[in-house]
Amino acid sequence: MSQQSLQVLDLSSSGRNDGSVTRELSARLIASLQDQYDSVTVKHRDLAAGMPFVDERWIEANFTPENARNAEHREALAYSDTLINELKNADAVVIGVPIYNFTIAASLKAWIDMICRAQLTFRYAENGAEGLLEGKKAYLTVASGGAVVGGAADFATPYLRYVLAFIGITDVEVITA
Repeated sequence: MSQQSLQVLDLSSSGRNDGSVTRELSARLIASLQDQYDSVTVKHRDLAAGMPFVDERWIEANFTPENARNAEHREALAYSDTLINELKNADAVVIGVPIYNFTIAASLKAWIDMICRAQLTFRYAENGAEGLLEGKKAYLTVASGGAVVGGAADFATPYLRYVLAFIGITDVEVITA
């Protein structure tokens, strides 16, 4: 049975293009979603192609109140703002997760650092942090090599579940190779 439309944010973090298991799993998942919905719009972002890291300039801009930010602050946060808007506009997020050295790729960690921003994706409340991106679904397409997903050496999927819940995305499905 077909259901309306779906906006998908597809994040690739594998350092491999050809032969990447996570890129293939993500593509298969998106094809499956296209079979389930009348209309699926996909925004692809290849994190492995280059992600900035949080630096002193970014931190200063982020901790400056929005109404006090100057042009340099806005420039420092522009890429982060773009990534957050992509995430806000998505109904579902497909994250290709190769497990490198028992955890996530550096490019995926850099994306997380760019999108976890107070008042935009989470807020501090009386009982701690509250995620602001509720109602979204996340799919983790995971290729782990020798590490068993869900096993003692898998630090990637528990971390990603935690971070996604931190920003309000608690409906997370893990799909393994």
